[in-house]
Amino acid sequence: MIRLLTFLVLAAGSLAAARNLEIYFVDVEGGKSVLMVSPSGQSMVFDAGWPNTVNGSVSNDRIVAAVQAAGLKRIDVLVISHFDVDHLGDVPQLATRIPIGHIYDHGEIQGPGATNARAKERFDLYRATREKIGYTKVRAGDRIPVKGIDVQVLSAGGQLITKALPRAGAPNALCAANKQADALASDVEDDQSIGLLITSGKFRMVDLADLEAHPSHDLVCPNNLIGTADVYNVNVHGQFKGVAPELAGALRAPVMIQANGPKKGADAKSWPILRGTPGLKDIWQLHYSVNAGPSANPPEDFVANPDGSDGFHWIKISAVRDGSFTVTNSRNKFRKEYGKK
Repeated sequence: MIRLLTFLVLAAGSLAAARNLEIYFVDVEGGKSVLMVSPSGQSMVFDAGWPNTVNGSVSNDRIVAAVQAAGLKRIDVLVISHFDVDHLGDVPQLATRIPIGHIYDHGEIQGPGATNARAKERFDLYRATREKIGYTKVRAGDRIPVKGIDVQVLSAGGQLITKALPRAGAPNALCAANKQADALASDVEDDQSIGLLITSGKFRMVDLADLEAHPSHDLVCPNNLIGTADVYNVNVHGQFKGVAPELAGALRAPVMIQANGPKKGADAKSWPILRGTPGLKDIWQLHYSVNAGPSANPPEDFVANPDGSDGFHWIKISAVRDGSFTVTNSRNKFRKEYGKK
């Protein structure tokens, strides 16, 4: 009888956990890697951080640690948003550390990286690995199959969705007040980024990777094709070139995440724009932004890795299907709950 009761308690706990979407924003030192575990138990990793040979980083160690902390033994889906070095990482080496089920990306490297010898060599090694594992080229409007959540592709390969998503499409009053930013010719690959809307019940998170402000404008102007979100992972690590007030304002997310490094991203110029966004409650960051200074950083509880104390901590979101969610700082276990809309 005791064993039966113990089993039922454990089973109830497992079922409760299974109802949630778990999201880990992994500290890869100003690169990007996000682990998502759907309510079904399937996993998706969005970007792979830095290769081990660049910037002294050990992104694969941290990705594997997050996967293991989530109780997983494989990555079911790996999405590479684009092929810049801080997102492409070292997928061939990662695949030797943990099984990868399938890879999704936008196709072929574009811009200066296509002619840079080192970047091309990295991409060719990655391409051989994706062919071996199995991969799919995605386009705007596609869905990436992850059981238990809806993963909608908003941008890919320089193209954007052109039709409003369900319950979206309203005119965006912020477009008139915010001129579309200029495109940066040197950042072609950034604007090839796969951008995603992840939905679990009423919970919605937007992550546009390194899509810069210029193309982001067209997702919400003159009409908001996306709708609102609960969490917004700020474009380009919070660098100013990725921050479009008309996008942030259209999403009206109560929580923003800046996946920055200590000296990369979370720019001082980005802070007042993001902080002034309607509906915003809190900004969470992977690192204290040294370049931004005290006036352009959140309180320490909202920073996973404070200045001078880099413990490779992550930020975790646990989202319930009713739209409520909790954000936790793994460094100090500080957590904050956000109610459903």
